[in-house]
Amino acid sequence: MHVGIEIGGTKLQLVTSDASGQITQRFRYVIDPARGAAGILNQLEQTLHQLPQSPEAIGVGFGGPVDWQTGRIAASHQVEGWAGFDLSTWLTERAPAAQVRIDNDANVAALGEARRGVATGFERVFYVTLGSGVGGGMVVNGQLYHGALPGEAEIGHLWLVPPDSSGSPGQTIEQTISGWAVDQQIRELLPQLPADSVLKQLVTESQAAGSAGGEARFLHPAYEASDPVARMLIEQIGSVLALGLSHVVHLFHPEALVLGGGLSLIGEPLRAAVRQALPRFVMKSFHPVPIVLLAKLGEDTVPMGALSLVSTL
Repeated sequence: MHVGIEIGGTKLQLVTSDASGQITQRFRYVIDPARGAAGILNQLEQTLHQLPQSPEAIGVGFGGPVDWQTGRIAASHQVEGWAGFDLSTWLTERAPAAQVRIDNDANVAALGEARRGVATGFERVFYVTLGSGVGGGMVVNGQLYHGALPGEAEIGHLWLVPPDSSGSPGQTIEQTISGWAVDQQIRELLPQLPADSVLKQLVTESQAAGSAGGEARFLHPAYEASDPVARMLIEQIGSVLALGLSHVVHLFHPEALVLGGGLSLIGEPLRAAVRQALPRFVMKSFHPVPIVLLAKLGEDTVPMGALSLVSTL
């Protein structure tokens, strides 16, 4: 039995697979950041004890930079207590027979989509995850590309507006189009929107029902209802993302660009916006630009990628 684990900033997932790589069991938990890394490790240990047998291999996609060679965590940007933690040793102590592989969650998601998702058949694939943060991963000939430690492919930290000597903090892609950034943009726009705005109505109804936050999830239904502000925001997100991906194209020229993460659930309108804007930012000799795809593994992207990490062990 193989185990695939996703440790993120908001959720913990663990899946098991049979010999064919098909998922046989699932466990999903919401993370309480106030409990820090210790709370996640406690939940993970309890879940490992529930498994019917000791795993032969464990793959992990972790939400932050890691030393993929040793399995030591560099940091988490959402949950305290992970810096310097030797997760590989911790897992080996609890599953002595298991071989353990650990990598950044965006890298692992890239591997999942390249090997078992929407980008199978392409030799060079770049994956971007649009969630609470913005991250990336590159797969070449079925294998993850790794740079110098502690990470690589951090597309979310590309500068749109660089910091300057006057004290301006600048603006990164992550600060502009992460899920949290888009939520904030929508909240700031709400007072300016007319009462008949579909986007405003959906957000207001959600707030009245006691469900605050996550405003970006209403962009797709508002777009489908021909809301002009939703269309404008999706086009802006697509343009900023296309600008970031143009650097990927110029540096690595992958055949496929895969959009994943919670914000990618906007779906085809976002994919089309990226595809339309991308050629403007890419030099003519690199036209036609790479194909732009939507991830298809959904919440299984990281767990399936984690299983792929250990599938050849």
